[in-house]
Amino acid sequence: MVQIPKQPAQPAPAQRPVPTSADVARLAGVSRATVSYVLNNTSAVRISEPTRRRVREAAEELGYVPHAAARSLRAGHSRMVLMPAPAVPAGPLYNQFFSELQWALGGLDYTVVQYGSVGLRGDEAARAWAELRPVAVLVPGSGLGPQGVAVLKRAGARAVVTLGPERVEGAHALLMDHDRVGHAAGEHLLARGRRRVGVVIPGEAGLEIFSVPRLDGVRRALRGTDATVTEVPLPYEEEAAARLAARWRSLGLDAVFAYNDEYAMLLMRALQDEGITVPDETAVVGADDLMLGRLLRPRLSTVHIELPSGRDLAELVDRAVREPGGEPETHEVLGARVVHRASS
Repeated sequence: MVQIPKQPAQPAPAQRPVPTSADVARLAGVSRATVSYVLNNTSAVRISEPTRRRVREAAEELGYVPHAAARSLRAGHSRMVLMPAPAVPAGPLYNQFFSELQWALGGLDYTVVQYGSVGLRGDEAARAWAELRPVAVLVPGSGLGPQGVAVLKRAGARAVVTLGPERVEGAHALLMDHDRVGHAAGEHLLARGRRRVGVVIPGEAGLEIFSVPRLDGVRRALRGTDATVTEVPLPYEEEAAARLAARWRSLGLDAVFAYNDEYAMLLMRALQDEGITVPDETAVVGADDLMLGRLLRPRLSTVHIELPSGRDLAELVDRAVREPGGEPETHEVLGARVVHRASS
């Protein structure tokens, strides 16, 4: 057996002291107050551009960055907006919305922090978020209750905004009623002469906050007609879609609202592989209006979902932070309209 000789321990490199605003002030030849005004972008104090440039260059040379916690103590609140990570796959449409929101908040001088609340839900998660002392919290989905809102506000959050199907006492609410998505799809299929409509129910846990209202919307659109609605469970797997397509004709369906475009593409490919023609035998409608749906053959009919702009939501957050005593606002923000293409 070959032994590896032990190497002598190397002395740890001397740790450089953390640069302070006093160091920046000495290097730039200004006061610490001037350093604070420049690096915090304070507009209330007039400072010449050469001085601002000198301070920034000194901070960059020393590797100095302002201390967020100290700045929060001086201001009485932080500039952190906390966004809990969605507990379910958000999909391309919502990812784009959240990305736009983060850019807009950054433009208003907020720092957006996404929090992974693995294993935590509702009011229990709110206590974990409160430990970070955010100035605002944006909560996607459902689960947060009035007690959680109260915990966040006691910890200094000036704005709590929920994005979901229901209003929560004490919080600003952006109501996203996915019943409208299913209703638009159901009305479209009914108008196209379809009477035996299947509705895909995703097998992935957590998506029921979207899929159940969409199913209810289809049922509402077909209520009082001779059309029927059949739930069609489907995990997001090629094998599962192939098994479903193999018994599709036994279901007797002439149309399917496939929850969203991704499930619609999965199912449509499996149906075509089984020799089932779209839309002649089965019309297919998705939701989200993704670019890929336009590239399919036949092109995918879909429900175009209209979300609020990230800028509008960022301005709501900023307004609530500046006026924390105001009445919580409620806005219905989800619109839905069908884009008719060849698959239906």
